[in-house]
Amino acid sequence: MENLLVKPVNAVMAGYSYMQSLISGSAAVYGMPLAAGIELTNYCNLNCPECNSGSGIMTRDRGYLSIDLFEKIVAELGPFMYNLNLYFQGESMMHPLFFSILEKCGDIRTTLSTNGHFLSPENAEKVVRSRLHTLIVSLDGMDQSTYSSYRVNGDFRTVIEGIRNISDSKKKNPSRLKLVIQFLVNRNNEHQVEAAKRFAAEMNSSLQLKSMQIINKDSHLSWLPSSGKFRRYTRSGTEYAIKSRLPDRCARLWFNPVITWDGKVVPCCFDKNADHVMGDINQESFRNIWNGGKYRQFRKSILTGRRMIDICRNCTSGLKQ
Repeated sequence: MENLLVKPVNAVMAGYSYMQSLISGSAAVYGMPLAAGIELTNYCNLNCPECNSGSGIMTRDRGYLSIDLFEKIVAELGPFMYNLNLYFQGESMMHPLFFSILEKCGDIRTTLSTNGHFLSPENAEKVVRSRLHTLIVSLDGMDQSTYSSYRVNGDFRTVIEGIRNISDSKKKNPSRLKLVIQFLVNRNNEHQVEAAKRFAAEMNSSLQLKSMQIINKDSHLSWLPSSGKFRRYTRSGTEYAIKSRLPDRCARLWFNPVITWDGKVVPCCFDKNADHVMGDINQESFRNIWNGGKYRQFRKSILTGRRMIDICRNCTSGLKQ
């Protein structure tokens, strides 16, 4: 009974600390995070131009998460977490021990996002038979030309076949897996949204239409769709700015950290190059990092001047479309 209460009690403590912080303006922290993102690798087989990993602008080292480090993270955070994301930068299914890591997630509600190039019939069967809760497959076009305009070096047919493999395997095997097709709406593919909806229905999948994040300041005109519904940015003079007031708050700092493949704890999924490292889980416990002075100071800066922090200026927290 005590173990059953750990997660809900921790959720109450975390929520209370966040609300207290918003009211008081000081960074109170009680409890542990309710979710986390773990980067299995920052290598990728594609070269997407608005991705830190694929475009080559990432300056941090590349590599693969070790099994030992993953076990350490799950041992420390698992008792408190409701959700675990097995992705950050890179393509997670490129990890040579991907399925071994998937097995070690246990009963934690786990989500994987993939570009879909590694969903062979055999791998699809393994994914469906695993305890993975949600599989997100990126499909940003409904023909090769449109798809590869963003997913550079990607193969449209391979991804389509991978999605079909998952769908077919779900029909053959009892599975709780939720299949999500993610469609990153941009100038080149917005005319194919309806076709994507039809394909998702055919695959018994939900469709997530996502606005596109742009990291290269001079490329907005190349990617922004004509429909304002899917634009994250608005033009301000000669510059483009995210459509958000950037309020001085962000729940991610209290609920959802990210850990890179080499054990660096970063504040959130928008710190793609790990420029704001809060600590190294190889050298100290996650709890010490979570409650440490560096993390507290970063939370304080969010509460007093979020728009002054570089990674926050392209963040969707507080975004209204």
